[in-house]
Amino acid sequence: MKATAKAHPIQGLVKYHGMRDEELRQPYHDSISVSTAPSRTVTTVEFEPDSNEDVFLIDGEEVEGRGRERIENVVDHVRELAEVDHAVRFESENDFPTNIGFGSSSSGFAAAARALVGATDLDMTLPDISTVARRGSASAARAVTGAFSHLRTGLNDADCRSERIETDLEDDLRIVGAEVPAYKETEEAHREAADSHMFEARMAHIHGQIAEMRDALREGDFHRTFELAEHDSLSLAATTMTGPAGWVYWQPRTLEIFNTVREIREEGVPVYFSVDTGASVYVNTTADHVDRVESAVADCGVDTRVWEVGGPSQLLDESDALF
Repeated sequence: MKATAKAHPIQGLVKYHGMRDEELRQPYHDSISVSTAPSRTVTTVEFEPDSNEDVFLIDGEEVEGRGRERIENVVDHVRELAEVDHAVRFESENDFPTNIGFGSSSSGFAAAARALVGATDLDMTLPDISTVARRGSASAARAVTGAFSHLRTGLNDADCRSERIETDLEDDLRIVGAEVPAYKETEEAHREAADSHMFEARMAHIHGQIAEMRDALREGDFHRTFELAEHDSLSLAATTMTGPAGWVYWQPRTLEIFNTVREIREEGVPVYFSVDTGASVYVNTTADHVDRVESAVADCGVDTRVWEVGGPSQLLDESDALF
C-alpha cells in the first residue's frame, strides 16, 4: 500500500478568508485559483502494518505541532474511508520556497491526498479527492483539480468541493513570481477573519466577484480576469489588516513591485499583480510580454521565477518514489 503523487501550488484569484469549520476547513465563501507549474510538491506515502507510529517528513525534517495535526487530519480521514488502521510513513519534498506566500500548503496537501487515495485504491474522482485535501488546507482542494479551479462553500463534502473551470487563458498565461522572503503563517489570520469590521463588506460583494471571475474566464478575457484578481488582493488585505492582530504581510519590496506593475501597464503592457496572505507577489501577464515583465520585476531587487498554468494532481511512477 504505497503511492507517490505530485501537485502544483496555486495562486488565489478570488481568495477565501476565514473558516466556518476549522476541523473540516470549510470556508465562509467560494474561491477561485490557478495552479502554477512547474513548481511542485512530490509526496510518497506507505501504509506499514508492522509499524506502530506514523512518520511525517517534509523536506527531510520531521513535522511536529500544528503541522503534524493537519497532516493527521487528512491521513485519519483516508484511513476511515479505506477502513484500514495501519501506520503511515509520509515523505514530502518541495522544489520552491515555502511559507513566503507561494501556496506550499496547497500543493502539499493536494499531493498528500492524491497519494493517500492512490495507496489505498479508493475509487474517487478528482473532485472527490479535493474534499480529502481540503481537510488539510482549503486551497489544496483547488490544487487537486488544477489549472483554473473553483472551490464552492458548503457544510458537507457533496457541496464543499473543487471543480475545474475550462478557459482559453490556460495556454497564454504567464506568471512571474516575485520572491519577497518574509515568513508568514495564515491560520491565525483565518481564525480571526470574522472579527474584522471589513469582513461583512467582503462577504457582501464576494459572490458577485465569483460570478464575474467565472464569466471572465469563460470568455477568455485576460484583462477582466486579472483586474478582478488584483482588486481582490487589495480587498483581502483590507480584511486581514483590520482584524484584531492587524496583520500586515506586505514589505517595501511588495509595494515597489505593485508600483512597477502599474507603471508598465500604463505603457500598454497587459500585466496585473496579485498577492495571497504573504509578501511575495504574483505578476500575471501573457507569453508575448513575459520577458519584459520579468526584467522589470527583477529590477526591484527580488528573485523571480516564471510559471505557466499547471494541471491537476497526479500519481507518479514507482521510480519517482521518495523512499
